[in-house]
Amino acid sequence: MRKRIAFLYLVISISAIGMSQAQQLSMDQHYRSTPTKVNNLIHTKLDVHFDYKNQFLNGKEWVTLQPHFYPTDSLRLDAKGMDIKKIALVSGQQLVPLKYTYDNSSLLIRLDRNYLSNEKYTIYLDYTAKPNLLKAQGSAAINDAKGLYFINPDESMPNKPRQIWTQGETEASSAWFPTIDRPNQKTTAEISMTVLDNYTSLSNGALVNQQKNNDGTRTDTWKMDLPHAPYLFMMAVGDFKIYHDKYNNIPVDYYLEPKYAPYAKDIFGKTPAMMDFYGKTLGVPYPWNKYAQIVCRDYVSGAMENTTATLHGEHVQKTKRELLDDNEEGTIAHELFHQWFGDLVTAESWSNLTMNESFATFGEIIWHEHDGGKEKGDKSRFEKLQSYLKSTLNGNSPALARYYYHDKEDMFDNISYAKGSLILYALKQQMGDTAFYQSLKKYLTENSFKTGEPQQLRLAMEEVTGKDWAPYFNQWYYKGGHPILKVTRKNENNMLVLNIDQVQDSAIQTFQLSLVIDIYTKEGKISKTVQLNQRTTQFTIPLASALEFIDIDPEKTLVGEIRIDKTEADYRYQYEHAPSFANRVAAVLFAFKNPKNKFGQALLTQALADSDPDLVAMAIQGIELTDPTVHKSTEKLIASLAEKSTASIIRASAIAKLAGLKSKKYESLVLNGLKDQSYMVIASTLMAIKANYPAQLQQALKRVDADAAEYLKAHIANLSKS
Repeated sequence: MRKRIAFLYLVISISAIGMSQAQQLSMDQHYRSTPTKVNNLIHTKLDVHFDYKNQFLNGKEWVTLQPHFYPTDSLRLDAKGMDIKKIALVSGQQLVPLKYTYDNSSLLIRLDRNYLSNEKYTIYLDYTAKPNLLKAQGSAAINDAKGLYFINPDESMPNKPRQIWTQGETEASSAWFPTIDRPNQKTTAEISMTVLDNYTSLSNGALVNQQKNNDGTRTDTWKMDLPHAPYLFMMAVGDFKIYHDKYNNIPVDYYLEPKYAPYAKDIFGKTPAMMDFYGKTLGVPYPWNKYAQIVCRDYVSGAMENTTATLHGEHVQKTKRELLDDNEEGTIAHELFHQWFGDLVTAESWSNLTMNESFATFGEIIWHEHDGGKEKGDKSRFEKLQSYLKSTLNGNSPALARYYYHDKEDMFDNISYAKGSLILYALKQQMGDTAFYQSLKKYLTENSFKTGEPQQLRLAMEEVTGKDWAPYFNQWYYKGGHPILKVTRKNENNMLVLNIDQVQDSAIQTFQLSLVIDIYTKEGKISKTVQLNQRTTQFTIPLASALEFIDIDPEKTLVGEIRIDKTEADYRYQYEHAPSFANRVAAVLFAFKNPKNKFGQALLTQALADSDPDLVAMAIQGIELTDPTVHKSTEKLIASLAEKSTASIIRASAIAKLAGLKSKKYESLVLNGLKDQSYMVIASTLMAIKANYPAQLQQALKRVDADAAEYLKAHIANLSKS
């Protein structure tokens, strides 16, 4: 699962760095134990029909189970808001009725006898699922939990397709079929769904049969031969066009609405390369028989990693023109990485969600690093760190592996996602890539088609490296919070004295940290590694020549905050000589916040040539063109960026900045922004015209091409009436 997070652009989000809001800690005193296994799911066979008028699912189910260890004469299944018509034991060709009780959420079935742990049995159920009558509560990450969704079922909305899709996480699959709806259960499956013959269907595994019926319907049977968790079951039905791709001999398919089918390769085309990279990096090839991605309307979250069949929200579905401004490559990478971490090996309980979501978010980082270079990976990590930090207060946050929480839905937060991914990345840096990925291979291989928790990961790492990793896991997985390091420095007679205080709340643990410090002197750079194991630590470092700059945690792998007073010269130095992405952001942000400062304007001018488009856009926004000196040195460059930059956000920012001069000189350049292919640039241009050339707004609106006018109609309507 990937939450739909509205960052828009880094240039917006980084301006809020340092503005924290308290993490809403969802804790109670009830220990959340791993669900006890009385019976194990073995195989689930479903035959379902859809009632569009009532938005019901009429289903027949044959579920095969086996006692886990102790003999049992009963079976409890989750079944939310259903009409139960019949329950029977399959005995040869006979159906033997069984007694049961049902409270509208749980079925307690009395078996015909005691079954031993080596005996399998099959139960038949005839039922109707009524998701729209179900009172289900969602969460911030997954805003609904009724399991089965009918989109525009009566076709009353002419511009919306008619679709059906499911969403199982966390425990909502039991809203459309009875099951043991727990992440530590796994079952093979066969799903037959009867659909209108002009519609396409998708489910887990392989499409093994299609049978046309006499009433204009078709029955599609999908078979999943490898076991997976019930929450990963999926169905989707609608008018989709399929683009067939492949990775080696594995089918890789993209299901899109017909309008977007021509752009399937533009949207999803990197998927085979991702599969290759992940498989080789992990040492475990893609483990399933196919990989499909489908885009559905009105989805209740960002995306969902259903086994072999990821479901994306409609924000992923874009034309080639829309993709000029933004894509969802991170989401695509995130859900694919789940096919290993989450689907192949599943978190044994929601307390251990980190084994799914931290890894999938980590997968985003390493993909960006692989595909776009170190800079892109660093940027991805920076964004995730800021996302986490902005949800905390004074270093306080729950533990990563959390056995006390108010509701399982609360586990889908910035700790399980962002913080967990950074903890994994920092661990990789400590272990070294080879040892780290060999450990992941061992974890995946030993726990394939089963479940996992952090202790199993730790043991795999210890076996590979021969080192005790319990202190790391105890600190980062089983205790909460993060370090806040306040650094003060004094340099006298080429003797550097550093005081490092851990100033996070006193109730938060004192962190044991290995911290790298790069020290820049007149004669070059030296690196020192220091150990922090108490609240206050002082280090004295002799220098061979005059100190110029210190860079603490140069690789920016610390999952925490560093607070150190810096001068203008420090920011200039780090931008030029220690230009990590995080250092450049900090320098540009300092300059942005000090627009009247000559040093700041000089740094922003320098940043107009930065390699990152978001930082260039931020620099443009911060430039003071009303200052004659700044104007002279930057005017032509900004005009050139407005016309020639390949990045939409740079062109948009440059046009807005030049329009702010309200000069006839740039009127035609600004108006030419209306001819841009980027919707972002057109939107920015219209706003700039309204603010600076209001008399020309109505004429400008007429110059917007039809596609852009349709895409930006809400934006245009607001401009017209305000």
